[in-house]
Amino acid sequence: SLSGGPQGCPDSEFEGHWPLLAPPQNCPCDQHVRSTRGKRWIELTLDEQRAYVMSLLDALEVTDRDKRLKVARAILYLAQGVFDECDTEVDVLHWSRHNVFLLYDMGIFTALLELLSMEIDNNQACSSAVRKPAISLADSTELRVLLSIMYLMVETVRVQTEDDRPEWRAAREAFKNELGSPLYNGEPFALLLFTMVTKFCSMNAPHFPMKKVLLLLWKTILFTLGGFEELQEMKVRGRERLNLPPLPEDSIKVVRAMRAASPPASAMELIEQQQQQKRGRRSRRPLVKQDSLDTYNERDPFKNDDARDEEEDPEDTDSGIEGEVDPLDRDVIIQPPPPPPPLRPPTERVNFPKGLPWAPKVRLIKDIEHFLETSRNKFIGFTLGNDIETLVGLPRPIHESVKTLKQHKYVSIAEVQIKREDELQQCPLTLGEEEVEETPTEMLYLGMLPNLSQYVIALLKLLLAAAPTSKAKTDSINILADVLPEEMPITVLQSMKLGIDVNRHKEIIVKAISALLLLLLKHFKLNHVYQFEIVSQHLVFANCIPLILKFFNQNIMSYISAKNSICVLDFPHCVVHEMPELTAESLEAGDSNQFCWRNLFSCINLLRILNKLTKWKHSRTMMLVVFKSAPILKRALKVKQAMMQLYVLKLLKIQTKYLGRQWRKSNMKTMSAIYQKVRHRLNDDWAYGNDIDARPWDFQAEECALRESIEKFNSRRYDKNKNGDFTPVDNCLQSVLGQRVELPEDFHYSYEMWLEREVFSQPIQWEGLLQNP
Repeated sequence: SLSGGPQGCPDSEFEGHWPLLAPPQNCPCDQHVRSTRGKRWIELTLDEQRAYVMSLLDALEVTDRDKRLKVARAILYLAQGVFDECDTEVDVLHWSRHNVFLLYDMGIFTALLELLSMEIDNNQACSSAVRKPAISLADSTELRVLLSIMYLMVETVRVQTEDDRPEWRAAREAFKNELGSPLYNGEPFALLLFTMVTKFCSMNAPHFPMKKVLLLLWKTILFTLGGFEELQEMKVRGRERLNLPPLPEDSIKVVRAMRAASPPASAMELIEQQQQQKRGRRSRRPLVKQDSLDTYNERDPFKNDDARDEEEDPEDTDSGIEGEVDPLDRDVIIQPPPPPPPLRPPTERVNFPKGLPWAPKVRLIKDIEHFLETSRNKFIGFTLGNDIETLVGLPRPIHESVKTLKQHKYVSIAEVQIKREDELQQCPLTLGEEEVEETPTEMLYLGMLPNLSQYVIALLKLLLAAAPTSKAKTDSINILADVLPEEMPITVLQSMKLGIDVNRHKEIIVKAISALLLLLLKHFKLNHVYQFEIVSQHLVFANCIPLILKFFNQNIMSYISAKNSICVLDFPHCVVHEMPELTAESLEAGDSNQFCWRNLFSCINLLRILNKLTKWKHSRTMMLVVFKSAPILKRALKVKQAMMQLYVLKLLKIQTKYLGRQWRKSNMKTMSAIYQKVRHRLNDDWAYGNDIDARPWDFQAEECALRESIEKFNSRRYDKNKNGDFTPVDNCLQSVLGQRVELPEDFHYSYEMWLEREVFSQPIQWEGLLQNP
């Protein structure tokens, strides 16, 4: 699932090296706890801990702002695991989990929500922040403390562990329902955070700590709606309800079992090959058979890494991807072939998967019907319309083809939803009202619908500001409000530390936004396809496609292997162990990881969003071609990670037919990788491009037709106050004339003049009523 940190511990992105999370010098909670009968927090009984939390809850309601902040810091210290009394990181995580469930049980989250609403509506703080020339950490202290506690509570309660108590499991379900229900001013909690995002992007509240808001928003959506495992289970249950056949495979398991392919040849590699050919290798055959390609692949040095058995690392769940922990190769120049490895016993080769990873799919209407219509037109000379059963007059091979196509036919939930929506639009009186289940996804969509375009534009603005390829502009959004200190660094060490923190800050924002958008798209598509389509269309109209391509138009290998983190300052390591002296050399060296899971996670999410926006949309696929995405995506194949390569190859596959024969001829290795990794559509002519002339690019017509369907859906389901054609009309004269009508006060004084002017003095043409209008 889209998990943000290792299982059982708070998210490493949120618990980073910040002034807020440094060990407190005079922590008010620490002093109060130590004064409680002279005991430490971990020595108190559960009743004593409850009594102390109740006293903190009462103290949160004081009018003095500074006292409230002091109490909030005390609660934050509890949520962080009273680290001053712990000796190991495991103890900190244990007490953090214990305290968070205690805080939730005592109603701390509701009290924090009221304080957060007060801070959001604090016009004085907003106006003073707008007037400030430079905003720093000091402008958002209260907000950061509140958001930190709420984040720790959401993330800790969300993650399940094997040793959870029964009351904790019950608390998790209660908290999940509470966050997903419209209990907070009539709307889910996520909408309050969306409001903070739009307020920040409209420059009305530039002091909001966007990184914390986005992380909390992502984890709230992840908690209330569910991650990828929950989505898969919901999809299985949804297909059962609609009496559809089960899914051909579990996509999560298939992707995890994939191995990375060798990257395509670089320019330097091709030059070297040409030079070798000029030196005397002129006995090359004009046509290279597949056997020769296989021999070439066997000599590929990247294959040697893939032959190793993968071991799942539990710490790698930060990106939701497992396996592929090979070092990323920066130089892709092919070296001389190494000596052949010793032969393995035949028993070890049984583990390698045989055949294609995906079962082929065929669309019932688009593929089978189109194939039969073409065949009938060719062999018989006429067509039958919407008929996929009659095979009279067709030759035997066509019968076999149709049988094979029907074996692999796949009807998606979206197709059933579209068909049902068309029926409801055509027969609104016969079919009656549709029963809509009040799921958390449905309630979130209902709350987001009035301001959906603002939310989407705000998220894309933040994504653009955090992209590494973006240039700093004076009119762009300042996303560094919650990372810049009051006093700018003086020494080289301070400057390096701030630089690392700023880059890390941007990476986390990209990670949160990409995960949030992907979750929304997937959940809305499963709930109803037109909910997904309206979000997709807003993303496309807000230039999301060129923005993602701009993001990938960089040295992607450098981005994947970036080292923008300081391990010794990460929580809870920094509060348990002795702090070593930081030097410019140690900061420059970075950590020992050969790549950054955070950035790899972001790249995969953005590629998946791009796939969702362009899949089965011809006009949007042509946008990929127009924006020259093929070389950008081909460079991304250098990242040797199977899941990322899969989604790059999907994007290349849908536009291959439009790139020309010469491109396909010179990129045969990429074409082979598409055949090996991407699902086959049996009638898809993607590798040849024979139907290009039959499909002109009319972006406006496609999008307008889709928008019309979306508006009909929203109007039918959500516009309850409309005066439609099917609204009942009262035709009884007595009841119509007997209704009391509220008239304005001035009408009583002027109605006689109105009658004289508008009724009595106007001649009435009675014969005009008899004429046909």
